Amino acid sequence: MAETLDVLAIDGAVCAVTAGWQEREGELDDLVGHIGRPCTDLGLYKAVNDAFSADPELFRAHRARQDKLRLLQALYRRRLNHAAAAAVEMLGAKGDAQIVQRERRAAINSLRTLDRQHLRHIKDVHAAFDQTWAPGRHPSLAPVRERVAEQVDRAAAVLVAGGHVSTLIGRLRLFGLGEIIARKPIIAWSAGAMALSRRIVLFHDSPPQGPGYAEVLDAGLDLLPALLPLPHARERLRLNDPERVALMARRFGPDPAITLDAGSRILGNDDGWQSIDACQRLHARGTLTTATMETPA
Repeated sequence: MAETLDVLAIDGAVCAVTAGWQEREGELDDLVGHIGRPCTDLGLYKAVNDAFSADPELFRAHRARQDKLRLLQALYRRRLNHAAAAAVEMLGAKGDAQIVQRERRAAINSLRTLDRQHLRHIKDVHAAFDQTWAPGRHPSLAPVRERVAEQVDRAAAVLVAGGHVSTLIGRLRLFGLGEIIARKPIIAWSAGAMALSRRIVLFHDSPPQGPGYAEVLDAGLDLLPALLPLPHARERLRLNDPERVALMARRFGPDPAITLDAGSRILGNDDGWQSIDACQRLHARGTLTTATMETPA
């Protein structure tokens, strides 16, 4: 983190989004000690809780939206388990190459269609909520958005930490903060990087509760050039399993699936990616290669 701030020539105080840490929001001692410069937390997790306490009608509307999203996710997951299992089976199928390839492509296309439909349904729920409640302009939310905008304007950069990604994207979206934090250099890691991407994909190939198929969770803020970030990939993915690697790459393409493990770093700006260090790209052939500047193009 400190090295990245130096590489970007960022001088002065910064601000941070740690809403994903939930009750630990704002515990910045370790972060400040590491980056060696003042850092102010934007306090989004607490701000939402305060807004809900002051405005029960807003809280009920938000809870109703979350109930719809949870139902959508549960139903999507039930369909996903069948579709993903079929795709994995087809990737391991043997026989006439032309026939197998055709059935394999059909299975993966079914999975991609399911993902697209699910993401569209999620966006529909968000759009309906936004139309009624106008996040950022609602009287219970606008003062926080104005306060955050002022803090961001005074900061040299915005740091977006990880944690609970659903909580994090929910807070950022509720205050309509995408365009505000985009005014400044942003450094994001772990779930923070996922929240800034075009779509948020949860993944873990070997969870204790089941087969572990990656699932689309939500739309992100879409502040990154095309990329599917995979934080902690070495811990969560079977990167030595060609079928699993191939499925991830083919399912979420054309966005390149890129690992983000400890020591990894990708720098970019409005013109695209500028440098990639210590990252790997997952390929449709089931292989891994060192990600390069040409990778996300």
